[in-house]
Amino acid sequence: MLRGPVACVDLETTGGTAAQHRITEVGIVLLDDGVVVEEWASLVNPCQRIPPSIESFTGITNEMVADAPTFDELRSEVRSRLEGRLFVAHNARFDYGFVRSEFRRVGEKFAAPVLCTVRLSRSLFPDHGRHNLDTLIERWGLQCGQRHRALGDAAVLPDLLAAFEGAVGADRVQQVVDASRFESRLPPHLPADLADELPEGPGVYLFRGEGGALIYVGKSRNLRSRVLEHFSSGHRSSKEAKLGQQVREVEWIETGGELGALLLESRMVKELAPTANRRLRKAESTQCIRLVESDGALRPRIEQLGVEHLEPGADAYGPFRTERDARRALEGKAREASLCMKVLGLETGPGSCFGLQVGRCRGACVGKEPLPLHDARLRLALASLRLRSWPFKGAVGIRERAADGPGTLLHVVDRWQHLGTARNDTEVSEMLQYAGDRPFDPDSYRIVARCLERLPSRDLVMLERAER
Repeated sequence: MLRGPVACVDLETTGGTAAQHRITEVGIVLLDDGVVVEEWASLVNPCQRIPPSIESFTGITNEMVADAPTFDELRSEVRSRLEGRLFVAHNARFDYGFVRSEFRRVGEKFAAPVLCTVRLSRSLFPDHGRHNLDTLIERWGLQCGQRHRALGDAAVLPDLLAAFEGAVGADRVQQVVDASRFESRLPPHLPADLADELPEGPGVYLFRGEGGALIYVGKSRNLRSRVLEHFSSGHRSSKEAKLGQQVREVEWIETGGELGALLLESRMVKELAPTANRRLRKAESTQCIRLVESDGALRPRIEQLGVEHLEPGADAYGPFRTERDARRALEGKAREASLCMKVLGLETGPGSCFGLQVGRCRGACVGKEPLPLHDARLRLALASLRLRSWPFKGAVGIRERAADGPGTLLHVVDRWQHLGTARNDTEVSEMLQYAGDRPFDPDSYRIVARCLERLPSRDLVMLERAER
């Protein structure tokens, strides 16, 4: 069995995200040099409702935890059993992330070396197809007293480790455990405990170099895994490798969900202009393509994008960061659809266009293709780039859970532009008051448009129309 002090841990929770959900039960089995020395468990009042699906899955009901101690009241009991021990769990990052989040909520830090029995099983038995706990219990002929309860699942882990050792030998298991524990994924110039401090939830992270200079801003649904990925040699591009060598400090801001992370990243990149970010940089002016009728045909014009291009019937396409990008997109769509460059105004000179001479134009420039048909094919070619008109009468709020508690935030959006994130009605009113002062942001447009496509109606709030 594993050498040294070990704590086998399992938790039951109200959901799957440590930043939003809470622990409902904790089970800990302590081992010293392979010998079980204590088993301990407690229900935990999560201070939030347990969803019916979770009640059905675990058997832990809201009534059962109503009079249970909170994690704050149990923190000393939990810490005394975990401190100084190897933290062992199945899918350990889940359990470890929840424990760390609970300690963080009560103003305390917690860190421990971690061993995941899922990863251990995969390393020892790479030919096996599945490594979930039910499969391993069946594969190794183990007994679990109470499945999906904290102590029952924690108590099966010592038997699982013993089964691994029986199959490949104790030395081989210890070798893999030691390799996983002491595998460094962080460069030496970053704090050794950074991997333990990084949260598992969504948010934005900042990389700073020498003297605190901001190098890079990024976002992720899982801050810990994404930040560590930057420094993992197996996943790094040459660009990421160079970036990793420059980083001296890592900061992060947790958000309640992916939308908040996307919007915050976009805003911070534009406001702070980190040196390694290119994609979300602030553009001097955003361009669009608008179709206007001239001489009996639709002609594309490249214009600076304004809110008028988002009105119904505007017939505008984009957005594009530069006039050059817009022209390049238009030329590409025209070539794909065999449109006439001369009718589109992209080519000048007498006679037919060059495309007709090489078989890439259907003859609109010489009357072979009727202009109405050419117009229809132009609209079809540009359809994927069409700017969506704002589907609401005024501004809207998009609800998202707050990262620092059970409440909700409201992302205030008007005509595709993110005005800010509010916690109360006063902040909403202030944002709506200055709605018209913001320039069009193509990144905000794309983020909000994608969000609204799949947003449940219950998370959308109609707000008063802003003064224009």
